[in-house]
Amino acid sequence: MRSLYSFSIMLFISLISGGSAEMPVDTYHLVDLADKGILFDIRYATPDNFTHCQLYPFAKAYLHKDATVQLLRVHEDLRSRGLGLKVFDAYRPLSVQQKMWDLIHDERYVSNPTINGGRHTRGTAVDVTLVDSQENTLDMPTDFDDFTDKAHQDYSDLSENQKNNRTLLREVMEKYGFEPHPFEWWHFDLKGWQNYPVLDVDFIALAPKL
Repeated sequence: MRSLYSFSIMLFISLISGGSAEMPVDTYHLVDLADKGILFDIRYATPDNFTHCQLYPFAKAYLHKDATVQLLRVHEDLRSRGLGLKVFDAYRPLSVQQKMWDLIHDERYVSNPTINGGRHTRGTAVDVTLVDSQENTLDMPTDFDDFTDKAHQDYSDLSENQKNNRTLLREVMEKYGFEPHPFEWWHFDLKGWQNYPVLDVDFIALAPKL
């Protein structure tokens, strides 16, 4: 028998796939990923990130409704294996993308917004890792936002456990329509991300109005 959690997820997918006006945030087709059973570690809402600055006013993860449908399918698949997802980042305003680019200037790790507007700015990119049934993060090649060769998808000087976990994450994300980033094991783009518009809507504007 399908669990209540699974039923709720499938109902959500059905509603959002059908274009429910209540699900996306405002008119931007962004969905708040809270309360979907996915864990979060939104470091850009704290100074604990590579910029050493707080870039988001609060810890939220928004994703385009098309990417949300697929990510929830990933999560449901992982739950059947006794695993789950943890999200580090999803939609990122263009202004924040520009701040990151000004610091790094390395397109392997940060998209140049003057070339393609960025990837996260469309709400179709998501940074994720795997957790076990006790919500412990699985052993991966590096921590999030590690700008070294060890973060690359083809880096091989790793433990077998790290390789297997990286491969599992990549395979299940690809199964549901996400493309891996060659230089960041945690970064995945929904196929066709280039066709989605770049947004510069800050989190305050996306938050529910009280």
